[in-house]
Amino acid sequence: MRSCLRVIFISMQFLFPSDPFNKSAPDETYAEEYDAARAFGLTCLLFSFEDFEGGQFKTKPFITANETVLYRGWMLTPENYTRLHRAICDKGGIPRTNPMQYRRCHYLPEWYSICKDFTPETIIVPRNADFVATLAGKEWSAYFVKDYVKSLTTQRGSVAKTPQEVAEVVSLIEQYRGSIEGGVCIREFEQLIPETEERYFVFNGQAHARDGTVPNLVHEIAQRIESPFYSIDLVLSANRDLRLIELGDGQVSDRKKWSATQFISIFDS
Repeated sequence: MRSCLRVIFISMQFLFPSDPFNKSAPDETYAEEYDAARAFGLTCLLFSFEDFEGGQFKTKPFITANETVLYRGWMLTPENYTRLHRAICDKGGIPRTNPMQYRRCHYLPEWYSICKDFTPETIIVPRNADFVATLAGKEWSAYFVKDYVKSLTTQRGSVAKTPQEVAEVVSLIEQYRGSIEGGVCIREFEQLIPETEERYFVFNGQAHARDGTVPNLVHEIAQRIESPFYSIDLVLSANRDLRLIELGDGQVSDRKKWSATQFISIFDS
C-alpha cells in the first residue's frame, strides 16, 4: 500500500459525494457548497458514496498526486473514515484530516476530558451498563442521553427525568438509528436557551464565526483541540454563561445557519 506522507500544502482539492443517479453532479445536499467552492476557484472532486460503501472508490476528476484532499460529505464511523483515508492515499492524495483527528472531534468521549470545564458533566458507559447503579449519588435535575455521536431527535427527546428513564431513551436511540454508536453518554441536564445556539468552525487553528465575532471561549477551545478542521457548538445557559454543547469533525458537520458562501470563505482566508 502506498504510504501517505505529510507535506506542506498550498492548495486543496475538495471531495464531495455525487448524486446517486448522476455521478457527474454533486449530491443535492452539498450542491450549494460545491457551486460556492467552484466560484471561489477551488478544485472540487466527486465520488459515488454508494460505490464507496460497496468497496470501490473513484473520483471525478482524478485526485492530483501529492495534493491535499478535504472530504466534505456524509457522516462516517471512525472505521469507515479510516477506509476513506486509506482510499485517498492509495489514489495519491493526502487527506487533510487523519483518522485519529477525525475520531477526536467526532466522538464525545475523545474531546470531553480536554474541554470538561466548558461542558455539562458527563458519564460514559457501555450500552449494557446498569444505568440506575451508574447514576447512584448523582443528584441531577434530569439526564441528557446520547450515544457517542447523536441524541434522540424524535418528539420524545433525549432528556430522562429519572435514572430509570435512561434505558428507555437508549432503547429508542437504538430503535430509530439502528444501533448505538460507541457507547452511552449521560450528561447532566442544564437549563439552556436553545435559540442562542451557534456553530463555529476552526480551520488550521483559526476560528471562524458566521457573523465575524468569535467568542473568547471558541479561541480557548481552539487552543486545546489538535485537529485541522472541526465545528464548535455553543449556547447560552439560563444564567447567560456560554456552554460548549458539541464538537464535530468539520468535514461532516452541517452548516446550520451558515450560507454556503460564508462556509466556503473559511478556506479562502
